[in-house]
Amino acid sequence: MNRLSSSGELTRWRALSVAVSTALLLFFAMPGYFGWWPLLFVALVPLLLATMYLPPLRSGCMGLLAGIIYNILTLHWIVVVLGRYGGLPPWLSVPAMVLLSIYMGLYFAFFCILLSLLSGRSWHRERSVATLVWTAPVLWVGLDYLRGVLFTGFPWLDLGYGLYSQPLLIQTADLGGHHVVSFALVLANGFIVAVIDRQRSAVRWNIRSERRALLFACCFLIFIFGYSIVRFRVMPSLVRHSLQTEVSVMQGNIAQDEKWSPEKKEKTIAIYERLSQQAVAQHTTELLVWPETALPFYPQQDPLAARVAGLVQRENTYLLTGAPTFSGAGVGKRQQVSYYNSALLYGPEGVIIDSYAKQHLVPFGEYVPLRKYLPFLAPLVENVGDFNAGASSRPLRVGNHLQPGVLICFESIFPEIARKEVTAGANLLVNLTNDAWYGRTSAPYQSLAMAVFRAVETKRSLVRAANTGISGFVDPVGNILEMTDIFTSAALTARIPVLEERTVFVRYGYIFGPACLALVPVLLLWRKHQL
Repeated sequence: MNRLSSSGELTRWRALSVAVSTALLLFFAMPGYFGWWPLLFVALVPLLLATMYLPPLRSGCMGLLAGIIYNILTLHWIVVVLGRYGGLPPWLSVPAMVLLSIYMGLYFAFFCILLSLLSGRSWHRERSVATLVWTAPVLWVGLDYLRGVLFTGFPWLDLGYGLYSQPLLIQTADLGGHHVVSFALVLANGFIVAVIDRQRSAVRWNIRSERRALLFACCFLIFIFGYSIVRFRVMPSLVRHSLQTEVSVMQGNIAQDEKWSPEKKEKTIAIYERLSQQAVAQHTTELLVWPETALPFYPQQDPLAARVAGLVQRENTYLLTGAPTFSGAGVGKRQQVSYYNSALLYGPEGVIIDSYAKQHLVPFGEYVPLRKYLPFLAPLVENVGDFNAGASSRPLRVGNHLQPGVLICFESIFPEIARKEVTAGANLLVNLTNDAWYGRTSAPYQSLAMAVFRAVETKRSLVRAANTGISGFVDPVGNILEMTDIFTSAALTARIPVLEERTVFVRYGYIFGPACLALVPVLLLWRKHQL
């Protein structure tokens, strides 16, 4: 009896060590402070090995712990956003970050529970390891997709994003999006588990179906990364023969606690004027790009709007800038006014010729769900207003050849928004953002990593203008051509390719994630049939 208790205690400690090691390996692998991307190919091995032998409930607890630890390490910047800039005290901001980490950790838990049910050996001692190898990536990607759409979605830093700095390895994103890269990484981890499992003395080597399944997994990985390497080698020729355009981005580096100060708004415009004049004087730029809400006022009613229009007219160029806008009118109680987080396109004549309203708003940042029931969260939106969502994915038009699709702030982490804009005709992606909220944390680097994949998926150049950084340019292959440091004032100009082709991802490859999610109930029915 004592031996059983000791064994059980040892197993609990082993599960704890697996959870911690997996969380740390993932944290060190992902962009931010370390970015040791090779760890992505082994980070899930401890979790997969343990899940293969633990029963579902204990697997789920282990996965939940791993997910909570990993997300606390990854999402610690939430405390800065809610506390320093959102106005919440530590006794609210820290628990809010922990609650979000628990929510994100639930996906790890469900992954481990389902994997144990479908592929574990707690109920079948000699279950083929090939089942785990193929089931794990389907479950992981299916749950990633669910996390990206459930409760408005928060697909922050899915596994595949960890390879953003390696364009040689991520070109398959133009087939199935970043989800197919995540799929390949989980499959690679599972394949390593299979190699380890094959070393057991009791393994049955004569299972032909298992050998074929593992060989197919190996071939799939060769195809995924082989395609990526070939595509990476071919794209430069296409890029060189494409239309080129010169674009300049301005990084004003306006402090977040000063951004909306009425007495500082003229100084803000002066900074962007100086940076823009510097860019135009040194380059033949066709488009100036200012960050999200670079205009800290409503252009429809503020005299400073004329100063911006005058700048554009004098320099005889186009300007794309972020600004809050409103629409609607009325009298008395019937007055209906809607506010938007917008991107405004000024033409060379100094007038606004087009606009875009942000479609995917930040919950508890740009609007508060059930606000009347959560009055203590009101400070989160006092500085930026309570916005309405836009509905159009139509790209803007700059001259006769350039049609930028706009992604405001964290819209860049949603591949569907960029895909719809490219489908509607966008031949360039422009990400306007204000990452000052994040402070000097890992979040600006994580945000950039996700934006890189929007360029690769759609094979469109991406221009990024961030108030405090990171601003820069990403070519259609995912190479970061230029980038700024955070919390510096800068003006960057680059000559970037403008491509028109529509990738497999844009046409129908975007269904890869939903397809994996749809396979989950099919796998559960199959498992029930096997019992």
